[in-house]
Amino acid sequence: MSYNLESDVTKALEKLLETEANYDVIFHIGEEPNFKEFHAHSNFLCCRSDYLKMILSAKNIEKENGKYIIKEPNFTPQTFDVIIKYLYTGQINITNKSGIELLDIMIASDDLELNTITKLVEDFLIGNHQRYLRNSSIEILQIVYHQQTFNNIKEYCLEAICFEPEILFNSVMFVDLSAPILEDILKRDDLNLIEIEIWENLIKWGLAQEAILNNDKSKEKFDLLEGILHRFIPLIRFYNISSEDYINRIKPYEKILSKELRDEIYKFHMTSGYKPTLNVYTPRYSNRNVKSYIIIQKHVALFASWIDRKEGNSMYTNATPYEFNRIFSSSLNEFSSTSFHNKCDDKGANIVVIKIQNSNQLVGGYNSLDWNGVDWKNTADSFIFSFDDYKNVKTGKIGRVINTQFALQSDPTGGPIFGNELSVKNNMGYSSSSINYTNINIPTNFMIESYEVFQIKRQNVNHSLKGSFINSALKSFIP
Repeated sequence: MSYNLESDVTKALEKLLETEANYDVIFHIGEEPNFKEFHAHSNFLCCRSDYLKMILSAKNIEKENGKYIIKEPNFTPQTFDVIIKYLYTGQINITNKSGIELLDIMIASDDLELNTITKLVEDFLIGNHQRYLRNSSIEILQIVYHQQTFNNIKEYCLEAICFEPEILFNSVMFVDLSAPILEDILKRDDLNLIEIEIWENLIKWGLAQEAILNNDKSKEKFDLLEGILHRFIPLIRFYNISSEDYINRIKPYEKILSKELRDEIYKFHMTSGYKPTLNVYTPRYSNRNVKSYIIIQKHVALFASWIDRKEGNSMYTNATPYEFNRIFSSSLNEFSSTSFHNKCDDKGANIVVIKIQNSNQLVGGYNSLDWNGVDWKNTADSFIFSFDDYKNVKTGKIGRVINTQFALQSDPTGGPIFGNELSVKNNMGYSSSSINYTNINIPTNFMIESYEVFQIKRQNVNHSLKGSFINSALKSFIP
């Protein structure tokens, strides 16, 4: 019969670390005023870390009074305290650590080649500190970009920037971004910014580089700018920029474009049906994740968060558990009620998005049921919404159901109806009293520029690292 006495061994090793009995390794961690000495045992560390084994086996390792000295000025004592306890006990408690503390632990454990803890902390950071990663994505990306170990964190930060480009392009840190990171961002299809704004930000970055700032000759400035931006020009999708924007916003700098590229752009805009051969890319982001003339992925993520009643850190930022399949578009179909019901009845849950004519305002609603039948529908899950500026999702407001009995109405002679608060008939929209949904100030009546309907379908940590470390730990004390 065998017994598992692992907990006893763990307690003994923990006590060994605390008492520092017979230690022969001194770690100098951090720098003043945040400096601390840690004491450990070389034979134990050699079994727990190949990296530390290599350091301790080096012929030129520093010694003092017969004890090994290892200096890690870039680690903080708080970070190393977590790591040394993990090495001795196989346990790690990161539940209450802040985002910056977790990043420090991840980087330090990677430096020490502790792959298990590195991966665990990275996963925990992504799963539990998304707000920190979004808010600090530029700084984090600059730290981890060239380290292959952190591909998941790197990709998360790149996605966050591409999903909300103002994080980067409105930041004072943008002009100091390294060229490889900027190149990586410009290559991506999911960069959620119209192409002319990408161009203008690229010019802004190029002009801010030191070689340009320190040169007063305009001709040489263009030559320098072309040299700095040469690697980035092929990444701009010029054929997704209007001729008006080209003339007004690109032409002042067109000297930095090759003659061949300029000729291709002119032919594209001036010759019907011309197919360019240079710098040919598919459009970015907005048509990649949601097929719409009105909304982009930012709206989709917000709608999905509202559907699942998520708030704060738990809100979706990019990927969502839903498919948004456009089933009706007034730009492609008729405005008529018949066309609406032919396309949208018996399709289940759906989102209606309405662009108000001669305005940036966007209104609409979520139908958690369907549009078939002839009667009022009872649900607590539907909602209405309004965006003062459809280009800025932060202007979005939601109105939840108050009177569930009259949340929705199916009427074959009309379009979508959300209580008394929002109804559509042909190309007109109406709103009256706010008795069925909370008031979000939808206009009383308005002309509709276009509207679309999307069918909504759902797509189908307590960490312990004990494992086999006990065996290697015991070997260090057995001759």
